[in-house]
Parts: sequence; structure tokens; C-alpha cells
Amino acid sequence: MTQYKLGEVEFAFAALIWDHEPLTSSQLVELCGERLSWKKSTTYTVLRRLCQRGLFQNEGGVVTSRLSRQEFDALRSQEFLDQTFDGSLPRFLTAFASRKKLSSEEIAELQRLIDENRG
Repeated sequence: MTQYKLGEVEFAFAALIWDHEPLTSSQLVELCGERLSWKKSTTYTVLRRLCQRGLFQNEGGVVTSRLSRQEFDALRSQEFLDQTFDGSLPRFLTAFASRKKLSSEEIAELQRLIDENRG
């Protein structure tokens, strides 16, 4: 899972792909130039690195994700739980709720998730 950790700049790059995929590598270069002030070589270097790590693919000049943003977020969340709370969601929620009062809407959403996943 640690292969999916991204630095701030890598995450901004990944978000561009997730938000615009599928896109050609030329379109990605243009986007990175506009949004990140990157040169073509920087874009291709970071793309190659993230492709090697299994996050994206560049086939026939078309860039797409191998892992959706939701899947990526789920992996990062699980890794955080594993490293910080020994994989315990209840321990995380207890720590979180001790610092921030949950709204009625948040409690209802959590209850809905619990009910959907009861099994």
C-alpha cells in the first residue's frame, strides 16, 4: 500500500488526471503547464513514475487511471487506520469524536453505513 502514498505535488498531478481522464498525453502536458507551471519533461517524468507505481497507465498516448480516486482514498484510509489505530475503526471514531462533536446528519450517515454493512 505504501506505493500509493503521494506527496502534495504528485497528488495535484494525480487529481488533474482523475478530473480529466481519459486524456491524451499532449492534453496532460498542456494542463500541467497551465495549472502546475510544469515543462513537458517534468510531466512525463512524474507520469512515468506514477505509471510504474501502478496508479496510472499511458497506452497509445492516452492516459487513464488504473485506480480510481475512490479506490486510492480507500487504500490511504485503510493504511492510516492500520498504522495509527491498529486497523480499528471504532478506535479512530472514538478519537475523532472526542475532539469534534458529530452533527445529527453525520450520526445518521454513520448509522446508515453501519446498517448497510451489517452482515
